[in-house]
Amino acid sequence: MTKVLYYLFTKSVGLYLNFLSFAFPEKASQMAYSLFSEPRRGKLKKDKLPKTLAKANTKTFQYEGQEFVTYTWEGNENVILLVHGWESNASRWKKLLPYLQKSGSTIIALDAPGHGLSSGREFHVPKYADFIDVVVQKFKPKHLIGHSWGGKTCLYYQAHYTNSTIEKMVILGSPSDFKIILNNYITLLSLNSSITKALEIKYTSVFQKELEEFTGKHFASQIKTKGLIAHDTDDTVVLFDEGKKIANAWEDAIFIETSGLGHAMHDGELYEKIYSFLFED
Repeated sequence: MTKVLYYLFTKSVGLYLNFLSFAFPEKASQMAYSLFSEPRRGKLKKDKLPKTLAKANTKTFQYEGQEFVTYTWEGNENVILLVHGWESNASRWKKLLPYLQKSGSTIIALDAPGHGLSSGREFHVPKYADFIDVVVQKFKPKHLIGHSWGGKTCLYYQAHYTNSTIEKMVILGSPSDFKIILNNYITLLSLNSSITKALEIKYTSVFQKELEEFTGKHFASQIKTKGLIAHDTDDTVVLFDEGKKIANAWEDAIFIETSGLGHAMHDGELYEKIYSFLFED
């Protein structure tokens, strides 16, 4: 019954947008863009932070009229930066933290645009990468770890900023081809060609790049940093083949295939391998 209701809801939304596009094409396209780019989950409240984040030192940064928040677990001079994914927040790292803290490192996590305690409503990779750069310039992390869209943002960041202070990167369950995800959204709502074209133009403008080139594999092919990529064969959110695309393009990266972890990829054995890659390799 839930699947039926979800199907009817999505098709109803798409039908409304398609009808609206005949009289108000710009409004329909903007609504379709907002539905796709604005997270509906992942926000936090300052007075109700998860215990993991409540134990950290929080800091608010300003960037181009927006605020974003970081959480720091103090340690030694080695800094690790954690980058969460879509409709999540910095608390998603609570299961990995104990493994990383064994190294004595200082660990920093940030909330993406429109997520956690960060301001804004719209999320996209280049803006998230700008936030990352502010943190990197201030704290000089040697290691980047990203999950899902956070992983793709890490790839985009290092391909575009090419920061020499970052020595190793870990990418978990990351998507590669943006156009596949956009087309899935268009198909889900059965959006017409007018809205589809408007969305493609909008994102080409936001990314300053053709959508066919806005891929994790394209970014990975430009990265000289050492990498570890892990993807689960049972991931139904970001398919396993997306991880393989990134791995095949990244010259100096190890690929780990997991099974039974799904998209979240919380697993002690995997976390031990990440620790080994960062500190014992």
